[in-house]
Amino acid sequence: MFKKITILFAAALFILVSNTILVASEGPGGNDRKGKYTYRKVYKACSEAGQVESATPKISPANKTMAEWKAIFEAKKFNEFGCEQHWAALSDEDVLDIYTYFYGHASDSPSPATCN
Repeated sequence: MFKKITILFAAALFILVSNTILVASEGPGGNDRKGKYTYRKVYKACSEAGQVESATPKISPANKTMAEWKAIFEAKKFNEFGCEQHWAALSDEDVLDIYTYFYGHASDSPSPATCN
């Protein structure tokens, strides 16, 4: 009896871990937390330069679906965010991190953003 329970537990654990790995590997592959920080830093710089209306970001990851964010970031069309020169100055790694943040918290993601 103990052996059957152990086998069932091991199988359930294997399924859980493999599903977690598959879901994690579907995204862009950057650093989600660093992306959130970098996005807020860029937006703050834009606000201080007077290039945006509000001090808080008007664009949230939940404003679009994962497919829409993928299209925007793959085409590198950041005009919706404003502050084009600040976005142009970002490294590819920073853009990937921001993309990962937006993709991971899109409206149709498992954990959509709930606030800006």
